[in-house]
Amino acid sequence: MKFVLQIVREQISNIPLIFRLAGYDIKSAYQMHYLGTIWQFLNPIVQILAYWFVFGIGIRGGAPVGDTPFFIWLLVGIVPWFFISSSITQGSNSIYKKVSLVAKMKFPVSVLPTITIIKNANNFLLLFCGLLIILLLNKIYPGIYFLQLPYYLFALIALLFSVTLLSSTISVLIRDFQTAISSLMRMFFFLTPILWDASSLSNSLINLLKLNPFYYIIEGFRNTLLNGTWFYEDLLLTIYFWSFVLLVLFIGAFLHIKFRNKFVDYL
Repeated sequence: MKFVLQIVREQISNIPLIFRLAGYDIKSAYQMHYLGTIWQFLNPIVQILAYWFVFGIGIRGGAPVGDTPFFIWLLVGIVPWFFISSSITQGSNSIYKKVSLVAKMKFPVSVLPTITIIKNANNFLLLFCGLLIILLLNKIYPGIYFLQLPYYLFALIALLFSVTLLSSTISVLIRDFQTAISSLMRMFFFLTPILWDASSLSNSLINLLKLNPFYYIIEGFRNTLLNGTWFYEDLLLTIYFWSFVLLVLFIGAFLHIKFRNKFVDYL
């Protein structure tokens, strides 16, 4: 447990540094592009339109999911997924990319995955604000269930932090792991009910889907904004999700503290 507390203390004591470096990364990412940071929104918009056309119009024939238009239902699931996918894929490589630059100075290496999460959180928050505007324009109001949105945002950040801490450490030790993470995230994109409705599946298959921690997050946002369901109504799933996050965080913190002084030796 002391490993987890040490990692958390490093994040808290370096909050100004994390936000400053994340801001620099955002500015530098598109500085050579004519449209600059506009690409942060153009890329996801193009993907959303493509998925809506193929799955919503092509496969479903424009049919809604329950009482919700497919386009709205898709947006509520895919906007958090963009944040999850980019943060885990980039965060897993964050230490390997920069450890040689910071190895010769006193630098809290454990903040590198967090910097990636904060950088991608900027895109997510802007897209999420756009999503809320679209919901209001379509007269979809979450009502009192909107109060649980901070809970799912916290759960999302906790999941990303624990997974990227572990995966970024393993990626330094075993380079194949970074390639495996990219492949796994593509697989989870289709295994998580983002583009398709899981309600028609049998109970046994739905229970199997719930083992995927991303399911809890994606369905949590839909339950908050569309379905009107509290997070504690499926208490067993909530306990499973936080057990998963804490286990991954513990393993990630232990491996990071154990190996971080030797990261340069693995480059």
